[in-house]
Amino acid sequence: MSPHPSRLFTPIRIGSLELPARLFKTATAETRATADGYVTDALVAFYRLLARGETPLIITGNIYVSRQGKSAPRQTGADDDDKIPGLARIPEAVHAHGGRIFAQLNHCGRQVVPDFVGATDVVSASATKDLLTGTQPRALSEAEIGQIVEDFGEAARRCREAGFDGVQMHSANGYLMSQFLTPYTNRRGDGYGGEPEARTRFGREVLAAIRARVGDDFPVIIKMNGHDDLPLRAGLKTDALAEAAHRFEAAGVDAVEISVGHYESGFPMVRGSFEHCLRAMVQGSMAHLPLFRRHFMRLFRPFVALACNHLWPGREGFNLDYAPAFKGKLGIPLICLGGFRTRAAMEEAIARGLCDAVSAGRPFLADPFFFAHTRDEVPGPRCVDCNACVGHLGARPADCYHPYVRTEKAAMLARMGLAADDGGDA
Repeated sequence: MSPHPSRLFTPIRIGSLELPARLFKTATAETRATADGYVTDALVAFYRLLARGETPLIITGNIYVSRQGKSAPRQTGADDDDKIPGLARIPEAVHAHGGRIFAQLNHCGRQVVPDFVGATDVVSASATKDLLTGTQPRALSEAEIGQIVEDFGEAARRCREAGFDGVQMHSANGYLMSQFLTPYTNRRGDGYGGEPEARTRFGREVLAAIRARVGDDFPVIIKMNGHDDLPLRAGLKTDALAEAAHRFEAAGVDAVEISVGHYESGFPMVRGSFEHCLRAMVQGSMAHLPLFRRHFMRLFRPFVALACNHLWPGREGFNLDYAPAFKGKLGIPLICLGGFRTRAAMEEAIARGLCDAVSAGRPFLADPFFFAHTRDEVPGPRCVDCNACVGHLGARPADCYHPYVRTEKAAMLARMGLAADDGGDA
């Protein structure tokens, strides 16, 4: 137990919404929608189970705002009004157990394997090739940027009509909004590129379009990198990203969640061990890479895994290094993601004033009751940072794929009369 007085289980306000505690479920790619992005029973059950675990705030896996922005098969969409009835089933299930849920809205931009998702038109801020996937995007025109801004606004409207408690703009991890922020991926010479103010323009216009449709009393938060982690490339460092966060706060964002890295960075955003992760990826999304990259990964996977293990070992709170710069710029809540596993580490981060709340993803896949078990100091299935779940993302449903932990989770749920994809109706 931390020697500091605990604020982890005290209320926090995000915009107009008060939450009872400060440990949240961050976004993971649920991979449970239909091929056309419609909500399924399994998707509803996934969120219901997290709500049964008393999770104060759940942030959905990224929801595409247009078919062009879809990044993986069986990803949920908010691209048409006919999806509203299905989307409404998610907050209904969560609210029935006293939880709150935000919809994470996203456009993948260049960060997509076209053959994996059936993409025919890959776009970005500029025509900068993705070195990991080999995907070559084309640069968006200003008119097309305006249409994507409208797509975000309309998707937010649909989510509010469906009953979500807020939305999150995904501007981290190398997706389209992040591509506009980063000089490496934004080489434009018009009003959307160049100076920092211009590179935040796309995100600020998205925020304005969302606010125009949902009003000022509906929480809108943003996920951002604390560091782009793009060595030898023109990536953003922490101070520049904190300044961008300040601009988004001035434009009306209610909270900031910080992550790290682009997909081209490797694995700084998850850390741990990577043998299981890369084995799953080679069989999943990487099976759709161009021929040379596909064979390279199959041949050199064990060596790549060893290098990743060395570069990104697991540790708790690995994004806290970036938090002070953001706290110095922001008057709104800062949520820090990054390897949190223990109550002591979470309490310490908040007690030291490094952040106002913490979020986690993989521990909730290992144990959907992670919040309640942490609060009550009750043992539960514990994430061991094997990252098999990360390797399967987009190809198989988000879940724990470590053999021992998965068995422990199934046994726990069986004792409760539940299954992994059955949140129960009680």
